[in-house]
Amino acid sequence: MKKLLAVLGVSLIWCAGSASLSANEIEIEEWVVPWEESRPRDPFVDSEGRVWFVGQRSHYVAYLDVDSGEFTKFDLTPGTGPHNLIVDKEGDVWYAGNRAAHIGRLDPETGEIAKYPMPDPAAKDPHTMVFDGNGDIWFTIQVGNFIGKRTTATGEIQLVEVPTERARPYGIVIDSTNRPWIAEVGTNKIGTVDPETMKLREYTLPHEDARPRRLQLTSDDQVWYVDYARGSLGHLDPTTGKAEEWLSPGGSGSKPYGMAVDSRDRIWFVETGSDPNQFVGFDPKTKEFFSVTKIPSGGGAIRHMMFNRSAGEIWFGTDTNTVGRAKVIVE
Repeated sequence: MKKLLAVLGVSLIWCAGSASLSANEIEIEEWVVPWEESRPRDPFVDSEGRVWFVGQRSHYVAYLDVDSGEFTKFDLTPGTGPHNLIVDKEGDVWYAGNRAAHIGRLDPETGEIAKYPMPDPAAKDPHTMVFDGNGDIWFTIQVGNFIGKRTTATGEIQLVEVPTERARPYGIVIDSTNRPWIAEVGTNKIGTVDPETMKLREYTLPHEDARPRRLQLTSDDQVWYVDYARGSLGHLDPTTGKAEEWLSPGGSGSKPYGMAVDSRDRIWFVETGSDPNQFVGFDPKTKEFFSVTKIPSGGGAIRHMMFNRSAGEIWFGTDTNTVGRAKVIVE
């Protein structure tokens, strides 16, 4: 068990101020994380407004108090390599121990950590987690080539092996029927699992070189994904299996990565192939890109994002050691 290590203030904030924004830009603000080169990533806003994230390279879980600008850090076991976290309704923080073959649960009140190991030694790298409507956790295992589910009521962990060799399950989201959708970044496929039978179905994207890395769902359960290899945004219709794509504003080498959908069903993602990274908006209703904003710190790579509905903002972590906020809904 690791104890609370420290509470530290922010040394610097980068902000693209609203006064300098052009018509198609949005306001982006970043807080410099005080633990250098720790790769802060995968923020999650809890019910108290705290912005939780993991330090993948430095093996910690932490949160930012936005009002005070202070960071609070909890150390994990060295070598954990946390990849992602989510926060449940009770306030417990769940993290993916990507290099240590477990899912962990942190109690922020006590600092106590419980570890839940994978039931198969081949499932060595829990990757990205998401809650379903029942509070159960679905997750991907990239190198191990599994989709996992942890049932909260029983603690049981079930694994579904992906039949496509080296499919590398990566991004994961849950639709309105509690069905997970998975981006298989090692191939040109998107998968889904029937939550009742635990059977996997794969949809093949039309271009064999496509490599979907992250994906999101609009309110009508339509699947949207970013093709990291070909620099495009894609839409998969789950009913017909038909896919269509749009070349990202940065072109075929733009490497779109972190992704989110806002409360107006607009798609947002970050082009990581450019320096600085670019934060891009797309409207499925018009089928047009409508916003491009440079990341003030450069970004390095923005790997995963969360839309905070109550505030109309998207949170992200960067390889330039910041935690950032993009205001995408302005009333």
